[in-house]
Amino acid sequence: MPDTSSAPVLLGNQPGSFPHSVLAERHPAIIRQVREAFPYEPGQHRVLDELLANCTKGEIQPLPADAHDRGLWETWGLRAYTGRSWFDVPWLWSESWFYRRLLQAVGYFGPGPWRGIDPFRPFKLAELDSRETDEELAALDDLAGLPAGEQAQALLHGSLWGNRADLGFRLSAEGARTADAAPGLVADDSDRLWDLLGDSGTGTLCLVADNAGRELVPDLLLIAHLLAHGRIGRAVLHVKPYPYYVSDATTADVVDALRRLTGAGGAAAAYGQRLWSALADGRLTLRAHPFSCAPLPYEQMPGDLRADFASAALTVVKGDLNYRRLVGDRLWAPTTPFPDVTAYFPGPVAALRTLKSDVITGLDARTEAELVAAEDQRWRISGTHALIQVSTPG
Repeated sequence: MPDTSSAPVLLGNQPGSFPHSVLAERHPAIIRQVREAFPYEPGQHRVLDELLANCTKGEIQPLPADAHDRGLWETWGLRAYTGRSWFDVPWLWSESWFYRRLLQAVGYFGPGPWRGIDPFRPFKLAELDSRETDEELAALDDLAGLPAGEQAQALLHGSLWGNRADLGFRLSAEGARTADAAPGLVADDSDRLWDLLGDSGTGTLCLVADNAGRELVPDLLLIAHLLAHGRIGRAVLHVKPYPYYVSDATTADVVDALRRLTGAGGAAAAYGQRLWSALADGRLTLRAHPFSCAPLPYEQMPGDLRADFASAALTVVKGDLNYRRLVGDRLWAPTTPFPDVTAYFPGPVAALRTLKSDVITGLDARTEAELVAAEDQRWRISGTHALIQVSTPG
């Protein structure tokens, strides 16, 4: 890792900053949306009200003594941060803690009737069943007539830009204002990505998913294409073990996406059937590792997850949150080399990400200057720019 002394860890305690707006504005908005989406009982409404007050004005509190994951969270920093303001601990930690507490508030982990009910499911399904999804699936019929290489490139970009469908991002005014702005790649290592995959049809692709719905569908389509055309022999799709960051993908979301594909007809249905078969015969495997919801950078990943990534021909890390965890949630100088901040990773890694937070590495000086001249610092968080970055060990 490069010297971090000039790259401070992002906190949420600076009014006017993007992290502060997430903690002070986005999280309360999410609480309101969740409580309106379900006929929750009085006890759940009371705990949601307590969470709203605590996350904006209170201090971090310990988990109940009987919480199933209390030990994990204590190793992830809960002991050190208990009693501190949500705004004064690392932003990545505060965000992750919010979603853990939200699930606790609605009874997701409890023994009662609301156990296992995803509080974000209505939003995910609405997006998956939208007219926009219909149009995107219908476009697959035209894609089928293109050469395999052009199909692969189109699906790669579909997976990249599908990240703009992030439901949490849409809750912010900044995202709403700029959603239709002209997109642009600020870094493009796609040629290196294809070289790493090769054409032997024997390697394993690990894909660390980000959002469900309209982002997960193109991720699945890309996997299906790579399997069908012999670019990989096997795929491992890493999803979250429980609902997280509003729209992050879980196993249930994968099943919903596959049913959406298989029920769509045409080329979409064929993709869905291939993926269904790939799950059945082991060419596609799902992983839901507890560390996928950890409030920590991937540099601190446990040994079994490190071994998973080390055995892959390529690990593709999707989305903004996973990028922050991949490079460290710090205010790096944008020209900090991407390979330097990912040198710890145990195998080749590619980041596919639309920019929706301040963290960025791997830009050349000219690109950064042009972005700042055109947009000041808004380009970092607007979701209208994207990157494909690749790093190999050694």
